[in-house]
Amino acid sequence: MPFSKDHIYAAATRLLAAAATKTPCAPIRDLLGPDAIDDAYAVQQQLVREYLAAGRRQVGHKIGLTALSVQKALGVDRPDFGILLDDMAFPEGAEIAFDHIMQPKVEAEIAFVLGRDLPKEGTTLADVIRATDYVLPALEIVGSRIENWDIRIADTIADNASSGAFVLGAYPRTLTSIDLQLCGMVIERRGEPVSTGVGMACLGSPLNAVAWLARTMVRHGTPLRAGDIVLSGALGPMVNVTAGDFFEARIEGLGSVSVGFSA
Repeated sequence: MPFSKDHIYAAATRLLAAAATKTPCAPIRDLLGPDAIDDAYAVQQQLVREYLAAGRRQVGHKIGLTALSVQKALGVDRPDFGILLDDMAFPEGAEIAFDHIMQPKVEAEIAFVLGRDLPKEGTTLADVIRATDYVLPALEIVGSRIENWDIRIADTIADNASSGAFVLGAYPRTLTSIDLQLCGMVIERRGEPVSTGVGMACLGSPLNAVAWLARTMVRHGTPLRAGDIVLSGALGPMVNVTAGDFFEARIEGLGSVSVGFSA
């Protein structure tokens, strides 16, 4: 079915209202169509423009859908991306108000901090390695403005790739000190393991994910820049969050990172 020129604005308005009122909304795919990936990114861009106009600052990107099982569930064959903003960052060990993020879930990732621009559409793994200043263990707290996480690919892309918040570990490591493919990961909730994984679960290697993002952002006209933080994608299954939870993730070769949630 055809969609009017106003459908981008209507979808963005629905998501912004959900965020402002802390009331999850109906999926927005009814406004865009279930496979309208380009329109979904247009909605995301509209949201980001609103955020930046309100004084928030972009600090990097997140990569989503890096697990082949999740891609299959959503009927896609590629990752997606969202924008990281300054007020999404929380310090190591922080306690976040449970209602700060809508329908929160936690996943462990490797964060890349770039020391050089990546301006080439043909960015290679070697380019990513040269451009990476250091890596850190990270916890991403994903959240959805869509009621009951009833999402398809258009919903999550439009909703800034279901971004919520993130926490970075305190001790940076160089790429020479870690095996990005074989590094093991475990998330514990109050000392009990609740998610395990390995680096290769993220598109075969987190390096592959960052190279994909670099090439994609060049095509979008907004290349990755020195200083950008890149959350490279989940190393294992995401975990539901309840009030009072405390999570610690450990990634082999990188150390640990933790976050708590108040009532």
